[in-house]
Amino acid sequence: PQGHAQIVMNLVDFGMGLQEAGDAPRIRHSGSSEPTGEEMTDGGIVNLETGFDYETIRELMGRGHRVQFSRGPFGGYQAIMKHPEFGTYFGASESRKDGQAAGF
Repeated sequence: PQGHAQIVMNLVDFGMGLQEAGDAPRIRHSGSSEPTGEEMTDGGIVNLETGFDYETIRELMGRGHRVQFSRGPFGGYQAIMKHPEFGTYFGASESRKDGQAAGF
C-alpha cells in the first residue's frame, strides 16, 4: 500500500505521467503500525530507494528520521489510465519487476 500511495501522490501532487510516477524512487517506512501487531517504540525506519537527492535525505535526517538505504522491497504495480479529454487509454508497468499493463 505504501508504494501505491506514493504513485498516486506522484500523479496528483507532482503532475508526473503514469510511467514516471511508478519509476520515481520510493520510500518504505517500517517498524511501526505493522499488521503483525508490533508496537512502535522508536518511530521506525525510513528505507530509501536509490535516486533521492542529498537535500531530501539530509532533511529527513534533520527531522529526526532514522534513514537506511535499501534495494527493496518497494512494491510493484501495473496501471491503465483513461485520458479525460480524448478518451484514449494508456498504461504503465513496474520497471522493478516483471509484469504488464493490459486491458480490453
